[in-house]
Amino acid sequence: QVQLVESGGRLVQAGDSLTLSCAASGRNISFYAMGWFRQAPAKEREFVAATSWRGLETNYGDSVKGRFTISRDDAKNTLYLQMNSLKPEDTALYYCAKNSGAALGAEYDSWGQGTQVTVSS
Repeated sequence: QVQLVESGGRLVQAGDSLTLSCAASGRNISFYAMGWFRQAPAKEREFVAATSWRGLETNYGDSVKGRFTISRDDAKNTLYLQMNSLKPEDTALYYCAKNSGAALGAEYDSWGQGTQVTVSS
């Protein structure tokens, strides 16, 4: 059983940058694809970004392409999300998740509790 703990969320201004971290424990995540999702109030959960095993492949949601970068440090068992040019519509609770497989596209089977990002205009 893996535990995922997100951190780094805070209140920022539009145009700012922010890096989120997701620390995993209880299992080595290096063999799994990992992802970031977000959910804003009264909206459905939205896919943000994903990285396959060893970061060989990445994928991004249309709303964050070109602004966000997902990365992983398997030696630290940690996943990151670098967010640039933040917009008020990026305001949400951000979750990291572990995929059941190494490649993108499989089901996510473990989730963190989330970290809040708020972008003021």
